[in-house]
Amino acid sequence: MAAFSLGKLLVLQERDSKRLTLEQQLKGVPREIAAVEAKIAAEKAAIESAKAEWHRLESKKKLLEVEIKSAEEKIAKYRTQQSQVRKNDEYQALTHEIDTTQTGIGTLEEQEIGVMLLIDEAKKRFAAAEAALKNNITGHEGRIRMLREREQQLQGEVKAAQEAVAAARPSVPEPQLKIYDRIATKPGHPVCVTVNGGRCGGCHLKVPTHIEVQARNGIEISTCDQCGRVVYWAS
Repeated sequence: MAAFSLGKLLVLQERDSKRLTLEQQLKGVPREIAAVEAKIAAEKAAIESAKAEWHRLESKKKLLEVEIKSAEEKIAKYRTQQSQVRKNDEYQALTHEIDTTQTGIGTLEEQEIGVMLLIDEAKKRFAAAEAALKNNITGHEGRIRMLREREQQLQGEVKAAQEAVAAARPSVPEPQLKIYDRIATKPGHPVCVTVNGGRCGGCHLKVPTHIEVQARNGIEISTCDQCGRVVYWAS
């Protein structure tokens, strides 16, 4: 059986742990970028919403202007008809139409004034929102640039960490390496743990006495019969 070398396993574990952590960080960068991009999209949508409200009011004002102009044309038409009629009742009927239409124009003009006031407010809201949100977007874009730079940096660090792991693996005997690979699956899940008070430092369950003695001797590899981790005695 190949000689057990705890030191080589611990070196591999340290390098592998660093590799896994860096790989997880690298995988997380696209998610962070996507989250920031979603914020940018929301900011832009808010700007467009403020602009749309302003334009909606402008359209409403134009429709009122058209209605007012149409009503004024009706009055001009009624006045022309008045100059041509001979009967008093027809003249009075046209006068009534003129008065009614004039009242309608007054109502429309009041609505137009109200809309114009709303337009002024909408313009101010849009200007304020645009300035604030564009500033936010600039900040978000800066964050994305930083994340992309971090992504490139992590790619280099991951490559170096992978090379360090590859360099450490050949020195570990194959049987011990198989045990290690079976357990080393994620960051924060150490393969090699100490025996503390007769308990596994990984799962914290009690290990059999012979395993504890074997770990204390350190002559051959010892594993927890519950979680399979390599256990060793910390002197």
